[in-house]
Amino acid sequence: MSQAAQVNIRDMARGRGVFTGPDAPSDDDLATCVHCGLCLNACPTFRVTGLETESPRGRIYLMTQWKRGGLPFTEELARHIDLCLGCRTCEAVCPSGVPYGRIIEGGRAEVERLRHREARRWVARQALRQLVAHPGRLAAAGALVRVAQTLRLARLVPSARTLPRLHGRFRPPEVAPALGQRRYRVAFLTGCVMPVLYPAAHRASVYLLQLAGCEVWFAPGQRCCGALLAHNGDLETARQLRDWNQAVFGRESFDVLVVNSAGCGSHLKDFYPNLGRRVQDLSEFLAEVGLPEPRRQVALRVTYQDACHLAHAQRIRAQPRRLLHSIPGLHLVEMAHPDICCGSAGIYNVLEPQMSQRILDEKMDDLLKTGAELVVTANPGCQLQLEAGLRARGRPDLRVAHLAELLAQAY
Repeated sequence: MSQAAQVNIRDMARGRGVFTGPDAPSDDDLATCVHCGLCLNACPTFRVTGLETESPRGRIYLMTQWKRGGLPFTEELARHIDLCLGCRTCEAVCPSGVPYGRIIEGGRAEVERLRHREARRWVARQALRQLVAHPGRLAAAGALVRVAQTLRLARLVPSARTLPRLHGRFRPPEVAPALGQRRYRVAFLTGCVMPVLYPAAHRASVYLLQLAGCEVWFAPGQRCCGALLAHNGDLETARQLRDWNQAVFGRESFDVLVVNSAGCGSHLKDFYPNLGRRVQDLSEFLAEVGLPEPRRQVALRVTYQDACHLAHAQRIRAQPRRLLHSIPGLHLVEMAHPDICCGSAGIYNVLEPQMSQRILDEKMDDLLKTGAELVVTANPGCQLQLEAGLRARGRPDLRVAHLAELLAQAY
């Protein structure tokens, strides 16, 4: 008997092969898949491998059989769950309304409960729990990276090479007043990595909200929304952060909770019962309430990358483009496949670098064919990934910016 088979039998004897943990996908969710296969060509990992087991339909079948006892838990099975990006492109094309995002998060939670501790994933999970979930620690880490970049020491650390040049962090006031007559009072999610990695995107977002007549409130004590943790199978910590943030945002009244990170907005809408219905993406909100007439032209050839959790999970596609078309002088040129994942997927590019790179290569080919001078997106993970891809292609001159930054240039 092989060592792998012995390990599997030992795991089953300990009850580790049973797919019945508190976060395991429900039978009702799994049963919504009718196995039609329309999701296959929309799935980035299936497009790369051509393997049924690397498709949404295949993964749902594996999890269904696992839950019924037809398949034992093995590391091979877990690898098929690991390789899913969680981009939810399949949801946008599914005729049966399969809640794949909820299914894959539950499947990942069950994998993490059952599998043997793997050093790389354990370190990543602890980093999320101990760093990203604590704003003070994350800010301190950002300060250290800024010092290392100034002293040109960051290049000695492989993981630091992918980070943008850091220029301070976003420090919100308690309230930012409306510019002109106040029309709305909105709350703003500062999040975890955005204030450290892309503070300019936050400053531009707040400025646009003020221009739209919003008083912007920053709930004191707010923390990471938990999206990165839920996406990687740590639903327990994600729930703790949810309970904390719901209490914090419940202290004052507001009309809408505005979010400028696609992954965070999607998670809040799906995972926060007391806040989800009041959440709007920045582009969604601005397209609805309107902005003043732009003051200046921005003569640029621009392409737009649909962040997966904006286009597929929140179904927001037209609003960012409508805002871009409102900028005088701007020429928007579409990629052939603007809504195919770039391979970032939270920390997927760290945990699964080879598959992430194969998906990114396809995206870079698509992007560079547009001849754009600027790439626009609406999610920090996408921005990091696209910047890394452009550096690797020898195109650091081709800048990537958050939608809010480009819009603010018109004012």
